[in-house]
Amino acid sequence: MVADGGRVVLASASPRRSALLAQLGIAFAVVPADIDETEHDGEDPVSYVGRLAGEKAAATASMLGADALAAVVIAADTTVDVDGAILAKPSDAEDARRMLGLLAGRSHAVHTGVAVRVDGRTEMTVVTTRVTMVDLDDARLDWYVGTGEPFGKAGAYALQGAGSALVERVEGSVSNVIGLPLTALDALLGRFGTSLVGLTGGEH
Repeated sequence: MVADGGRVVLASASPRRSALLAQLGIAFAVVPADIDETEHDGEDPVSYVGRLAGEKAAATASMLGADALAAVVIAADTTVDVDGAILAKPSDAEDARRMLGLLAGRSHAVHTGVAVRVDGRTEMTVVTTRVTMVDLDDARLDWYVGTGEPFGKAGAYALQGAGSALVERVEGSVSNVIGLPLTALDALLGRFGTSLVGLTGGEH
């Protein structure tokens, strides 16, 4: 069991994940995990994000030391998957254009691994959403890359920002594409006897 109102720690520096938790009224500390995110040989995208989420949760809990015993550590990792190929964050404008070109006019998968760690125990899941993009001509590519938004985003776009103009259809969790699937997170918290509402202090 987790006591409602216990300390919540987000093991991520992502402003998108912070915004999703903050909009629910959850008070939390940000303690980013510093891990090696290199893919393992033969690792598929689903296994990749699941592994990283678990490693991030463990790394942040280790940084907290004894304080981890009183904390709910939430970690996540998101990647874009095109035919089994992992699209991480673009290294520069040319890389962003390359990624967007791969996504243009077709569907791709967005996978987010989510892990919750409490008192040395970790519960984890992976959520997948299908996203279909419109065709992207050079003018659209130039405009979007010029906004600067692709940088720091898996797959070089942000559904919650100007990138929404490039997306034709989303099948599944929208918050998953942003970086933290809230329904899945709520279910994981349930395994510890709490919920997103409980973390706000709203359950009595």
